[in-house]
Amino acid sequence: MLDDLIKERIKKGERLKAEGEVWFPATIKRTHRLEEILKNFSALNKQKKTVTVVGRIFGSRNQGSLIFADLKDESGAIQLVLKKDGVKNFATIRDTLDIGDFVEATGKVFTTQSGQKSIEVSKLKIIVKALRPIPSERFSIEDTETRLRKRYLDLLVHPELRELFRKKSTFWQTTRRYLLKEGFLEVETPILEPIPGGAEAEPFITHHNALNKDFYLRISPELNLKRLMVAGFEKVFEIGRIFRNEGIDAEHLQDYTQMEMYWAYQNYQGLMKFVEKLVKNVVKETLGTLTTVKKGIKINWGKKWPRLEYCELFQKGTGMNLENASTHDLFKKARTLHIEHADEKLGRGRLIDLLYKKTVRPSLIQPSFLINPPVDIEPLAKRMMKNPNKVERFQIVAAGTELGKGFSELNDPTDQRHRFEEQMKLRETGDKEAQMMDEDYVEAMEYGMPPAAGFAYSERLFAILMDKPVRETVIFPLMKPKE
Repeated sequence: MLDDLIKERIKKGERLKAEGEVWFPATIKRTHRLEEILKNFSALNKQKKTVTVVGRIFGSRNQGSLIFADLKDESGAIQLVLKKDGVKNFATIRDTLDIGDFVEATGKVFTTQSGQKSIEVSKLKIIVKALRPIPSERFSIEDTETRLRKRYLDLLVHPELRELFRKKSTFWQTTRRYLLKEGFLEVETPILEPIPGGAEAEPFITHHNALNKDFYLRISPELNLKRLMVAGFEKVFEIGRIFRNEGIDAEHLQDYTQMEMYWAYQNYQGLMKFVEKLVKNVVKETLGTLTTVKKGIKINWGKKWPRLEYCELFQKGTGMNLENASTHDLFKKARTLHIEHADEKLGRGRLIDLLYKKTVRPSLIQPSFLINPPVDIEPLAKRMMKNPNKVERFQIVAAGTELGKGFSELNDPTDQRHRFEEQMKLRETGDKEAQMMDEDYVEAMEYGMPPAAGFAYSERLFAILMDKPVRETVIFPLMKPKE
């Protein structure tokens, strides 16, 4: 059936070529976008001004000596009216025009008897012949996998989806503008790295032919950005792609966009104040409101965000005091709660994190800062002066998930080396997400890194704002290839 439709459309295209039409012209004429015509319709009508518009046909109705066609461009929609005695190639258009075709139409604006704003066409050219029928706007693609595989069609027939990605653009533009206004320098750091660092995640591996060496796709720009602190920059940020070879679910992608920033001579307390203002500004500029909905629950971003102690919430959620809970105790609790992937070999930090995500995080609905977790779960943060078993770290938590993380940066090279060594022990027992020893980073720190604070959030925050799974907010999400 589809093959027959394609063959029929090819025949129509061949007819256009035979009659001297350029099937896929490189140059078109356009005097107005449809949005401009609708905005200035009265003046154009009064002046009887001739306009030329371009766009795609989304509907066509043949009524003998009249053809009505629905034309859309990115900015709007309008009706085209073609009269048999008013268009030279009327018969050709009638016989060859299909829904999905791109056209160039010239004529004058007018209002039909039913009050519909239209263009009375005096000349029409089919500039692109669509060889495949596009989905109907009324009966569009329902299957999620098909929609995501053929996202260009999903976007084509769902204007509200195109609006979502305009909002996503605003989300990142607002982030960038705010940081630039506050004196941060935007930089770019490498995606290919000899040693992946800055996060606990399994990396992707690729091969560099010229160097005949394997490299990793970065899991975070953190260590390179902190090298810039050593180099003398005081405020830097990067918005770029991150790659993590981990599972697919509603909150995780394998490649995604993240903003990461570092601020010399600042600590996590001052950074929290800054981040709260940043996020509130981004939410307001993106959505026009500070109230969103997640699974039917209202989230108020506008209130002052409370600061919640990690260890206190952990004890309430699990009944365990992290001051004296051993790795074995944590493992037994994880088994009791039937937590998937729990293994005593993972180490104390990973087990704490698994238990926290199971028992505490789902209850954190309104925007808050979760602060001062155990040192076991954050190998790059500075220890607290009053309690060296904890680190000066915060997470933005809302809607039952983590939406950003920041901390006072560890700048003691001896402590950093020790923590990398502890991570390497975990790797040796099978933890693929544990961090690797980065001798160059430790060496850079030995030259002296100023006190600093850093923070990052990713497009997961945008997905939560839009109340959608994260891959639904990606234009072309990675999909498993068809067999």
